[in-house]
Amino acid sequence: MAQFSTPIDDRWFDDYKVGAVYEFGDITITEEEILEFAHRFDPQPIHTDLAYAADGPFRGLIASGWHTSGIFMRLFADHYLSKVASLASPGVDELRWPHPVRPGDRLRLRVRVLEARPSRSKPDRGIVRTRAQLLSQEDQIVLSLVAVNLLRRRP
Repeated sequence: MAQFSTPIDDRWFDDYKVGAVYEFGDITITEEEILEFAHRFDPQPIHTDLAYAADGPFRGLIASGWHTSGIFMRLFADHYLSKVASLASPGVDELRWPHPVRPGDRLRLRVRVLEARPSRSKPDRGIVRTRAQLLSQEDQIVLSLVAVNLLRRRP
């Protein structure tokens, strides 16, 4: 795994090198967090009802994919995305949740810089495309997406 040569609070577009792979952090998911998120934002019984979930298609409670996406964003913002150069994101591509997240799962972020190209219309910035994955403690991919971010170039 690569290491950034600059800390996140001094990381600019030019520090994102195509092909570099990084892994960051881990977050352990609790049953309480799954239930709380689901009751507020995704009230499907596979996320909110322990008895239903036990007999459901996943044979137990699972986190909402949107909860999993929020966990991704926390790790992405805390460890990968520049604190000084990030301007915006026009969106993500290829969002998938190939395996469920369950209570007690420990998730970590793996990212690969797919593309880093200067903007054609605004020379003070560039566009970084990143393949991001959340992996469980068993190395199962529980989230996969391609993030697109606009970042300032080093002044």
